[in-house]
Amino acid sequence: MRALTISRPGGPEVLAIRDVPDPAPAAQEVLVRVRAAGLNRADLLQRRGLYPPPPGVPQDIPGLEFAGEIEGTGRRVMGIVAGGAQAERLAVHEAMCLPVPPGMGFTDAAAIPEAYLTAYDALFERAHLVRGETVLIHAAASGVGLAAAAIAEASGCRVIALSRTDAKRRRLAELGYETALDPSAAVDVVIDFVGAATWGLNLEHLAPKGRLVLVGTLSGGRVEADLHVLMAKRLTVVGTVLRSRPVEEKIALARGFSRAILPLFEGGRLRPIVDRVVPLSEAAAAHAAMERNENFGKIVLTL
Repeated sequence: MRALTISRPGGPEVLAIRDVPDPAPAAQEVLVRVRAAGLNRADLLQRRGLYPPPPGVPQDIPGLEFAGEIEGTGRRVMGIVAGGAQAERLAVHEAMCLPVPPGMGFTDAAAIPEAYLTAYDALFERAHLVRGETVLIHAAASGVGLAAAAIAEASGCRVIALSRTDAKRRRLAELGYETALDPSAAVDVVIDFVGAATWGLNLEHLAPKGRLVLVGTLSGGRVEADLHVLMAKRLTVVGTVLRSRPVEEKIALARGFSRAILPLFEGGRLRPIVDRVVPLSEAAAAHAAMERNENFGKIVLTL
């Protein structure tokens, strides 16, 4: 099969399409013919040698989410994996396969799993979001940021969606989100992909009993913390990552997502925002575009 491979740690130029052996499904796994795969910042970090996949996962084939057909049945599925999705075939635990919503194409489906499962986990499993609360989302024009904003709004919450660039703020405003933070604002939940640079802002604006969920550290992961603020406001700070979790936890997350969020896609209340669709052969250009922070929403690679 053809696969996107990382020849050595480095820039986008180290990516190459190569012929590699087909994966052999283990017990409880199915073989999926991948039609599209989402691109994530984790793929960029893996390419640079900064985020290796866990043991047992292809070390040189990136890709954390897929959409395609189960071979032998033709069933249209999508899902997350710990790596290896940017290849023509993928072995994945059958319980991790979510049905592609009726009428949805593979490119849209490939933009759902990593972004929306991460957002669902952050909002509900980690932050315990409830209707009527206010959610502040940093880097809201990213794939996960847009997913979190959409889910929070669909759940009856007020959304403040922040971005560093004027063009992206305008597009977020067009989607109906607030894009500026009032100096006196207090928020119940913060979903943060930035890390160090927004730590102080988060503590300042979180309301008493507020919850901060750390999903990324784009600006660095080391901060100086005033513990008195955490104590006085009774704040909760939690982190989350999907890739390294045991498969049993991922299956439980997928089942919860299937019950709570998947019907919103089937009913048309949610729809992924795809910035661009790029052939796998042009993955290096897609990596470069994401590194330049050009994308509004997901970049999807087609096979």
